[in-house]
Amino acid sequence: MTAHLVGDTAALTGRSLKHVTRSLDTVITTAIMPIAFLLLFVFVFGGAIDTGGQAYVDYLLPGILLITVATGVSYTAYRLFQDKQNGIFERFRSLPIARSAVLWAHVLTSLVANAASLVVVVAVALLIGFRSPASPLAWLAAAGIVLLVTLALTWLAVIPGLVAKSPDGASAFSYPLVLLPFVSSAFVPTGSMPGPVRWFAEHQPVTPVVDALRDLLAGRQADADVWVALAWIVGILVAAFVVATALFRRRRA
Repeated sequence: MTAHLVGDTAALTGRSLKHVTRSLDTVITTAIMPIAFLLLFVFVFGGAIDTGGQAYVDYLLPGILLITVATGVSYTAYRLFQDKQNGIFERFRSLPIARSAVLWAHVLTSLVANAASLVVVVAVALLIGFRSPASPLAWLAAAGIVLLVTLALTWLAVIPGLVAKSPDGASAFSYPLVLLPFVSSAFVPTGSMPGPVRWFAEHQPVTPVVDALRDLLAGRQADADVWVALAWIVGILVAAFVVATALFRRRRA
C-alpha cells in the first residue's frame, strides 16, 4: 500500500512539475513581489529603521522569505482549483491509483516551486549585501524551518483550492498571509509599535518564526524562538492537513 502511494505520488508530482517548468513565469512572478519589497525597504526605508546595529537587509530577509512562500502557495490553490474544474479529479478517480496521491502531488510540487523562488530571493539579497556568519548547522536549521512553513502553508492552500468557486477565490486566500508579516517583527522591531498593535504582533505566528530565522542566520542562540515557532508551524500544519484531507474525502464520497 505504501509503495503504491509513493509510486502514484511520484508519477503525479512529475506531471505537476512539468506544468510548472512549462510556465516558469509562475516561479518568476512568485519572486517578483518579495524582491520588490526587499529592494524598497532596504534602499528607501532601511536607513530610518533602528535594528540595533544589524544591517537592515540581514534583519529584513527572514520576513521576505515568508512573504515569498505566502505568494507561492497561492499558485498551489490555483492549480488545485484548475484540476478540480477541469474534471481531472474525476478522471483520476476512475484509475487504480491511491486517492491521496492527488493532493500529495500538488503539495510536493509546491515545495519544489517555492524552493526555486526562495533561492532567487536569497541570491538577490546576497547581491545587495546580505551576509550571514551562521554555521552550516544553523543554515540547515533555518532551511528546515522555511521548508516546514512551506509545507504548512501549502496544506492551508489546499483548502481554498478544494472549496473555492472561482480562480480568484482560490488564490485570494494568500492576501492575509502576505499582509501578516507587516504586523510582526519582520520589518520593524515590535517595541516601536503602539500598545495594541505591539500585543498582536508579539502573539501571532509570524513574529516567532521570523525571530527564530533571524537569530539562526545571525549566528545567535535561538532556542526559545525556535520552539515557539515550531509549535505554531506544527499546529497550523496539523490543523490544515486534517481539514484539507477531510474536505477531499467528502468530495470523493
